[in-house]
Amino acid sequence: MREPDMQKLDALVGRLVGDVGAAMSGALVVLGDQVGIYKAMADGTPLSVEQLAAKTGVKERYLREWLSAQAAADYVAYDEKTDRFSLTPEQAMVFAEENSPAFFVGAFEVVQSMWMDESKVADAFRTGKGLGWHEHSTCLFRGTERFFRPGYNSHLVAEWIPALAGVEAKLKAGASVADVGCGHGASTILMAQAYPASRFTGFDYHGPSIERAKAAAKDAGVADRVTFEQGSAAEFPGRGYDMVAMFDCLHDMGDPVGAGRHVKETLGPNGTWLIVEPFAHDNLKDNLNPVGRVYYGASTMICTPASLSQEVGLGLGAQAGEMKLRKVALDAGFTHFRRATETPFNMVFEVRA
Repeated sequence: MREPDMQKLDALVGRLVGDVGAAMSGALVVLGDQVGIYKAMADGTPLSVEQLAAKTGVKERYLREWLSAQAAADYVAYDEKTDRFSLTPEQAMVFAEENSPAFFVGAFEVVQSMWMDESKVADAFRTGKGLGWHEHSTCLFRGTERFFRPGYNSHLVAEWIPALAGVEAKLKAGASVADVGCGHGASTILMAQAYPASRFTGFDYHGPSIERAKAAAKDAGVADRVTFEQGSAAEFPGRGYDMVAMFDCLHDMGDPVGAGRHVKETLGPNGTWLIVEPFAHDNLKDNLNPVGRVYYGASTMICTPASLSQEVGLGLGAQAGEMKLRKVALDAGFTHFRRATETPFNMVFEVRA
C-alpha cells in the first residue's frame, strides 16, 4: 500500500464529512417538505418548537431534532436567546416558496429517487441493459418537475423564446407548438399561459406523467388551449408545427438523431426546433465543477441508463456539450444550429432545416 499524504487525507476526510452531512440534510429536506414544516415557517416569524408543533401537527420531540439538524446545516435560522427557529427570506425562497426562482426542494426529491433506485442501476451497470425512466421510483417524476419548473418560470418566456428568431411573434399571433418529453407539463402550461392565441400539445411516453399534466392544465385554467397525449419522440403525431420544443430530455433518448429526423418531418415551413439541455462544456476538464458534479451524478443514475434502455442507446449523457448536440441535429438533417442563449444551468439552441 502506498503511503498517503496525511494532510491531503485529512482534507479529503473533511470534505467527506461535509458530503455526508449534505446527504443526510437532503433526506431531512424531503421530510420537512412532506410534512409541511417549511411552509408553516414561510412568513419568517420566529417560533418555539412548541408553537411550530401546534401549527404543523408534528410531534415536538421529532420536530426539535429536525430543527436542530436544519439549523446546523444553516437551512433554518436559530436564535439562541429566545430558543426560537425561523426562515430567513432566502431560506424561504429555497425551501418554502414553490414558485420562487430559487426553489430547490425538487432537486432533493431527484436525489431521493437515486438512493431508492440504486440497486436497479447497479444491475444495469453489471448487465448493460439500462433502466427506463418509467422504471424509477415516482419521486423522480415529481422531483424533476419541481426542480426544473423554477428555471422555466424565470427564463422560458422572458429570455429563451425571445432569443429565437421570429418565434415570439408567431406565438403571440397564434402558432402550433409540440412540447416533446413534457413530463408533468410545466413548460407546456407556462407557454400556454403566456401565449393564449397559440395551441400547445405536450407529448410524453410516460402515461402517469401525461395524466398528471392534464390535471395541472385544468388547475391552471389553460385546458382550452393545451392538449396532452402519450407518445414517443420518434412517433408523436401532427404536422406543420411552428415550433417543436424539447426541454432537458434529448440526452435521455436512445436515438436522439431519429427523434430529430421525426421533428424535421413534423415542422412547418420555417419551423423551429427548440432544444434546452443542461449546461456543459465540450471537454470533461471544464465540467469538473459543482454544476458538473450534480449533472454527472444525475446522468450516471438516471439519464444514461434511460438512453441505454432504448433502441440505439446512444447514451449522450446530461453533460453532452454543444459539439455532440450539434452533431445530433446535423445528422438528423438540419442545417442551422445556433446557441441562442444560456444560463448557468442550461443551454438553449435554435435549430432549423
